[in-house]
Amino acid sequence: MKLILPDILLVLLAALVMGYDLYKGKVNLTSSTPFHLAWLGLAAIFVVLLRLPHDQTVVYPGGYQVTGASLLFKAVFVLSAFFTVLLSRSYFVPGGNKRGAMKHRSEFIVIILLCTCGMFTVVSATDLLTLFVGMELSAIPLYILSGYYKDDELSLEASTKYMMMGAVSTGLMLFGMSFLYGAAGSVTFEALAKACAVNPSEPLLRLGILFVLAAVGFKLTIFPFHMWAPDVYEGAPSPVTAFISVSSKAVAVAFLLILLYGPLAALHSSLQPIILILAAATMTVGNLGAMKQEKLRRFMAYSSIAQAGYIIMAMTGDAASARSSVIFYLFVYAAANYAIFFIMAAIGRDGEEQRSSLQGMGKNNPGLAAVLMLTAFSLAGIPPLAGFMGKFFLFAAAAKQGYYAMVIFAALNSTISLYYYLLLVKDAYIIQPAGRTKSLELDAVQLISLFLLTLAMLLAGILPSISGNILAVAG
Repeated sequence: MKLILPDILLVLLAALVMGYDLYKGKVNLTSSTPFHLAWLGLAAIFVVLLRLPHDQTVVYPGGYQVTGASLLFKAVFVLSAFFTVLLSRSYFVPGGNKRGAMKHRSEFIVIILLCTCGMFTVVSATDLLTLFVGMELSAIPLYILSGYYKDDELSLEASTKYMMMGAVSTGLMLFGMSFLYGAAGSVTFEALAKACAVNPSEPLLRLGILFVLAAVGFKLTIFPFHMWAPDVYEGAPSPVTAFISVSSKAVAVAFLLILLYGPLAALHSSLQPIILILAAATMTVGNLGAMKQEKLRRFMAYSSIAQAGYIIMAMTGDAASARSSVIFYLFVYAAANYAIFFIMAAIGRDGEEQRSSLQGMGKNNPGLAAVLMLTAFSLAGIPPLAGFMGKFFLFAAAAKQGYYAMVIFAALNSTISLYYYLLLVKDAYIIQPAGRTKSLELDAVQLISLFLLTLAMLLAGILPSISGNILAVAG
């Protein structure tokens, strides 16, 4: 039972935070106890995940499967939830953000934890029904979180758009899965894999895959299903936006990996051209869109779209290369993304979260500007930072299959991305603000978080043992 221990602990942690809130009621709404329970519990679960054996595969009753790769995905989800909780701390304090203080901290944390439970379910599924339930449990809470600023028009707009797009995605996914069920006669991955191997040209299979790919395209912000992302990223509270950009993307990636290299493995070669087209279009649209963005959240939305293109390109490779490179890149991407959002939280305390707000940072906050520069270079893939190693593994997965033209195209796109990431550095170091600006204030939690994230970006790029261990387990 030890391999399922993190899942049990996560549910118990959510129950503990909810139980504390019910016990205290309205007596102490400003208590920081739920915050401390959450981050301590998530840190403990992450340590448990690291200590578990990653060379075993166990299937529990009900078809709940735990493998080394699923444990790594769960580590990504737990880290994302951990930094989301830390990031949210200042947003529940009066004066912590210009948009106003959020309320109901316990409920916010419980929703994050339950959303993470759904993500755990996805990576442990062995049938279509469990996979669908896990995806919905990981998605529906995000509609609530996007509208957590109940009196803010942008937040309500983000929640509405996200919910409408999510409803379309759910409908497409169920429609596609019904075709897959009709072709296989069962919802289990084993039966679906057998149907794909026996009759790969079955029209029901082709239709089912088409609709499922469209559905997961919404979750992963793949072109042409990406248009909701900029508005949702801009309107949702910053901790929620950060959580969506990392965890929601990671669970969609896991969903695709499970299907492409599991029940649909026999059709993988025929799906490679479609994956290449989607990857090329997605990274190009994301990079071109980011170039003209002045608002940091919309900037990060298009950056996230471009990153999705690089990630799905790796899925043209073999199972071991694709799985290992994608999981490693998710760790790298999470570290860089959360570092950016912690910097945005400091900016948003008194100012607008725009690129112009970065001006003068190199003079007033040299340490913060240095972190911003390292983060931008990591996302762009500049050595020796972790982002370079992550992109190298993604490109190598496609190159192993002989898709050298695609790798060159992705490298050119990465060069384009360097331009707009350098715009952040330019604003921070070169352009001086028109008037006087004061130094940004960071509390202890923000400083420690930025230190840990920056350290991760540096060590994962410099120490080969870190990437080697992740690649070995995932592959």
